[in-house]
Amino acid sequence: MQMKHISNRLDTDKRERIGEILRFGIVGVIAALLQYGVYLIMLLFMSPGIANTVGYIISFIFNFFASTHYTFKVKANAKRGIGFALSHVVNYLLQTVMLLLFIYIGVPKAYAPIPMFCVCVPVNFILVRYFLTKRSKKTF
Repeated sequence: MQMKHISNRLDTDKRERIGEILRFGIVGVIAALLQYGVYLIMLLFMSPGIANTVGYIISFIFNFFASTHYTFKVKANAKRGIGFALSHVVNYLLQTVMLLLFIYIGVPKAYAPIPMFCVCVPVNFILVRYFLTKRSKKTF
C-alpha cells in the first residue's frame, strides 16, 4: 500500500521510466542467466571467447523479443531490429574485452562473466533504450 501511494505522486513519465528500468532488470537477469548458463556448458568444449559468443547469440535472440514486447512495449520491426543489433555489437565487443580482461587479471574462467555483466549491463540498457525508443534527448 505504501509503495502505491509513493508511485501515485510520480508523474506518468517518471512512472513509465521506472517501469522500464524494472522490466529491463527482469529481462536482463533472465538474458544474463541464459547467456551465463550456455557459456558454462560451452566452456567444457571450447575457449572462453567462443563460449561467450555462443551464449551471447542465444541470449540476443531472447533479449530482442523480450525487450521490444515486454521492456519497452514497442512493436518489433526491421528498423528497431537493426538498431538493437547495432547496440548489441557494441555490447558484444565490450563484453568480449571485459571477459578476456577479467580472465587475464586472474578471475577464473567460470566466474569472469559475473563482473563483466556488472560493467556491460548498464551500458547495454542505455544503448538499447536509445535504439528501441529514440527518446535519447530525455534524461533518465
